[in-house]
Amino acid sequence: MNISRTLVVGALALAAATPVVAQSVKRGDLSITTAWTRQTAPGQANGGGFMTITNAGGQPDRLVGGSSPAAARVEIHTMSTDGGIMRMRPLPDGLAVPARGRLELKPGGYHIMLIGLKAPLKLGTTVPLTLRFQRGGAVTVQLKVEAISHGTGAGDVHKHH
Repeated sequence: MNISRTLVVGALALAAATPVVAQSVKRGDLSITTAWTRQTAPGQANGGGFMTITNAGGQPDRLVGGSSPAAARVEIHTMSTDGGIMRMRPLPDGLAVPARGRLELKPGGYHIMLIGLKAPLKLGTTVPLTLRFQRGGAVTVQLKVEAISHGTGAGDVHKHH
């Protein structure tokens, strides 16, 4: 019994000490790389998801939605400047992923919104996110939780909702 307990505790300690690395996920013609989000403060309701989606196929695809156990809902959004003011808006029809092209989701531009976070996103952990594509179906990635200062663009897009 003690040996089993020691092995379990040791395995858990090793898993906790394993650094989180950016992953690449491939499904069919789609590849998703550098998937990340920013850490959030306690009580912060929303978070953003960022990544690069590459379509190696000859047919365009479309990112149409997503889900995550970390949030009540997932939406696709964009940021734009209107009269010198940054505005965020949902894209209910999703985003095109061109044939033999790529789609960049990044701060200050297109991004995923994690709405209604169930707990703060903690630095160094990962957040599961399942993306839905019109042609490619469901693809699950792990968003690496980075420091608030990570990335560039219009700042913390999560606080506008």
